[in-house]
Amino acid sequence: MVTTTPPAMDKNRSRRATSAARPGDRIFSGLSKGSGITLLVIMAAIAGFLTYRAILAISKDSTNFFTTFEWNPAGNPPVFGIAVLAFGTIVSSVIAMVIAVPVAIGIALFISHYAPRKLAKPLAYVVDLLAAVPSIIYGLWGAIFLVPYLDGLNQWLDEYLGWTYIFDKSADGVARNLFTVGILLAIMILPIITNVTREVFLQAPKMHEEAALALGATRWEVIRMAVLPFGRSGIISASMLGLGRALGETMAVAVVLSPSFLLSGHLLDPGGGTFAQNIAAKFNEADEFGRDALIASGLVLFVITLLVNGAARMIIARRKEYSGANA
Repeated sequence: MVTTTPPAMDKNRSRRATSAARPGDRIFSGLSKGSGITLLVIMAAIAGFLTYRAILAISKDSTNFFTTFEWNPAGNPPVFGIAVLAFGTIVSSVIAMVIAVPVAIGIALFISHYAPRKLAKPLAYVVDLLAAVPSIIYGLWGAIFLVPYLDGLNQWLDEYLGWTYIFDKSADGVARNLFTVGILLAIMILPIITNVTREVFLQAPKMHEEAALALGATRWEVIRMAVLPFGRSGIISASMLGLGRALGETMAVAVVLSPSFLLSGHLLDPGGGTFAQNIAAKFNEADEFGRDALIASGLVLFVITLLVNGAARMIIARRKEYSGANA
């Protein structure tokens, strides 16, 4: 029995062969691969540099680099560790994410599905402008305006929620603490998460929304059944972008926070520290060995960021596999 290939299949094969042979496609493919390889080489070079300088510093540290609460590389012997910095960085970032992500999703849904078009466009422009505000502006605003006005909130939390230990204010002082830093970081990352989430929600299939409406679903039911499931991966990606900025924020935290190397679970007590804030505060006055110690702390922040991004990629990949299996 002789089988013949349909003419349509022959045409598709010839088109693919022609497109594969186009010089523009080959150039674009080569540039894309080259860009990816270049990025990997740059990342490897950064990691190698940080690792080399970190080893030079940690080898001379007289204490445990991961559990020490003190930072004095100029001492005799040198004493420095990242326990307080890691705690402050993670806690302030978690506070920022807990506050910012729900608010950002609500704003994105309002702009994309609830607000009239005449109101939605100006709101979207305002959010875009807020995402472009420099960090130092947020820091100055936080130090001049936010810190004084949070004293009352701190006292209220201490009075009514002090029994939770976390909101027990055991030391006097203004609201230059990790809780204030978390609120400021939430305000800073809110526009980034909102922008990305809004664009993802706008890409939700209109046919799914219209089908839900035709079946009698309310607007919230349409969002819950069609928009949010479609945008879940985008929400995770947007949240990771915001978390990356929160982890590495420098100037705003340096302006607002009163740094100290006392590890405390009382979030309302003044003091604390983050990796980026400590590097910015001590880099100019540090000698060569002190800068190696700061680079060692920067390596830890580099690793934390990579782990967070890797975890986000795994979550998104699993969501795609799950959606594909259900489809």
